[in-house]
Amino acid sequence: MVAFGKKLKERQIEEWQGYYINYKLMKKKVKQYTHQIEVGSLDRRHVLKDFSRMLDNQIEKTVLFMLEQQGLLASRLEKLREWHDSLQDLPDICQITDLREAYRAVGQDLLKLLLFVEMNAIGIRKILKKFDKRFGYRFTDYYVKTRANHPYSQLQQVFKHVGLGAVVGAISRNLHELQNNQGSYLSIYDQTVLPLQDPVVDSIKAAVDRLTRSTNFLNFMAQHALIMQEELPTSQDEEADEEGRYHFMSLLLNLANTFLYMVNTYIIVPTADDYSMSLGAAATVCGIVIGSMAVAQLFSSVYFSAWSNKSYFKPLIFSSIVLFIGNLLYALAYDFNSIAVLLIGRLFCGLGSARAVNRRYISDCVPLKIRMQASAGFVSASALGMACGPALAGLLQIRFKIYKITFNQDTLPGWVMAVAWLIYLVWLAISFREPARDDEEESHTTEEANSAVQNGNLEKGLKQPLLITSEETEQEEEDECDESEESLEDSRKPANSIVAAYRLLTPSVKVQLLIYFMLKYAMEILLSESSVVTTYYFGWSTSSVAVFLACLGLTVLPVNIVVGSYISNMFEDRQILLVSEIMVCLGILLSFHIVVPYTVPQYVCSGLIMFVAAEVLEGVNLSLLSRVMSSRLSRGTYNGGLLSTEAGTIARVIADATITAAGYLGESMLLNATLLPSLVICVVSIVATCFTYNSLY
Repeated sequence: MVAFGKKLKERQIEEWQGYYINYKLMKKKVKQYTHQIEVGSLDRRHVLKDFSRMLDNQIEKTVLFMLEQQGLLASRLEKLREWHDSLQDLPDICQITDLREAYRAVGQDLLKLLLFVEMNAIGIRKILKKFDKRFGYRFTDYYVKTRANHPYSQLQQVFKHVGLGAVVGAISRNLHELQNNQGSYLSIYDQTVLPLQDPVVDSIKAAVDRLTRSTNFLNFMAQHALIMQEELPTSQDEEADEEGRYHFMSLLLNLANTFLYMVNTYIIVPTADDYSMSLGAAATVCGIVIGSMAVAQLFSSVYFSAWSNKSYFKPLIFSSIVLFIGNLLYALAYDFNSIAVLLIGRLFCGLGSARAVNRRYISDCVPLKIRMQASAGFVSASALGMACGPALAGLLQIRFKIYKITFNQDTLPGWVMAVAWLIYLVWLAISFREPARDDEEESHTTEEANSAVQNGNLEKGLKQPLLITSEETEQEEEDECDESEESLEDSRKPANSIVAAYRLLTPSVKVQLLIYFMLKYAMEILLSESSVVTTYYFGWSTSSVAVFLACLGLTVLPVNIVVGSYISNMFEDRQILLVSEIMVCLGILLSFHIVVPYTVPQYVCSGLIMFVAAEVLEGVNLSLLSRVMSSRLSRGTYNGGLLSTEAGTIARVIADATITAAGYLGESMLLNATLLPSLVICVVSIVATCFTYNSLY
């Protein structure tokens, strides 16, 4: 395990040590503040003012040095430009070669400057997180909010880095011209894709990409998937290792698994009540039929998460086989006339849930430069599967027999999915490539690999990340003490049990998991009872229910695009969070059957409000969760993704059980009886949100 302080010291540029953020000094200052507050010699207001001033001074020191270095690079480029112009009329091969090397040298110095900025950005994030942790106050949000949009903000000067962009452009353009001196004279601005760029340009672009991760649709969708992103810059060896492990077809197979599983989950929803009645059970038993898959997923998420520590291929093979068997049993239950076989089939489907493996593969095996896109693909595949499941069920409105096997609207979802998983299994066996594993990498987790769950509000309010540093006069013994303290405070060892993982949750994280539980509960009530409710009140056919559910599913991607690209840039996450909770509550209230008669517009509009608000809430909630969750929960079996999955799955199980239990009151009481718990949980989550954020701010 490499301590953060040690890795920082190794990556510092020696001649620039005095210009880095003085991370160690600020860390000691935080400890001093803690002691002074405990003895009553300082109040919080003074601490906030003093620490803000210290951080402003540290950032100013870094920014002014960056601007100085930027000016030196600009001066060198200006001289090289004059040299370049002098060679236009009388080109000399030797001088062109020397000039190209001179531009490359400037490029290497620019890389040093980009690394300097990046390391300081990580340092600011860490010290802000440490301050929040010690004082239970979201100082990060206050600091970023007050500095991000101020016209004289030093943070803006760094994060928008217009000057650095100009330097990158000058180097790229001139090297391109020199490479093509004897061929085409097209400018880089005339070509959307440049072939065979100079290696130093590729390195610069990779460094700039790390600095320009801002809040956009891809980032929002990646956080929605709760897939971890790297924070510390990776070395060339690490990047080469990532490239070696990456296999596009294997990634595509993981996304296909995600899509098929979501189709499998929702394809039975429009017909579950009819299937239950055909087997002699009540229509409301559909809650148990749908929920049995979620019950099994509670256990499968754990063992698949553990299995993914050793392999990705074997869990996916096992998942496909189990899902094939489960769908086969689900389809055959009609001819066996057995509700037990039906439930066992759905339990098998839940035992085949490999979403933990899908997330883990993207987190571990996809290169950093495309991980954001892969994460967004994971969410998109889930959303598409959610929409396609009910839509496919609506198309399977036929009935025929082959020998003694019945094919109808109830059994065809099982048969179709069984065939789909069989085809997928063959494709998986042929095309999937198990990535090479590094034993040392498996044995421990470094802090930089855990950084995606650290507080990311800097990326939210600004256009660039910032970085970290140590004091040049610190002695080796002090470094070791600080590293030991860092190890105690932010242990890099992953949690080894659910109980240990739960102990790592802060009050704000617990509230966010409660919100996740609430929205999943409300969505499951809406979706699972839709066929029973619409048949009772409106006499809808299976096709009508399927169209309604498919339309709800199709709203997922557009809603996430709007939130990720626009709304999240206009408002703070906590504001969007609270408004979304209120809208979910409003949708639930409008769904109650109080006015007679109960109308289609009332049901559709209230359901749409509830579902869309829940989707917005889910994205923002998981985005926040991915930043504030302990770094120990980013890897290992009992990780943050598993905790959120378990919270959502438990909510679905309880919701489906509620539907079945409410069925004993009669179908006329079903709607109100199931909406009442949703309303109570929603109100509790709103109160908890207000209380938590008021105490933090």
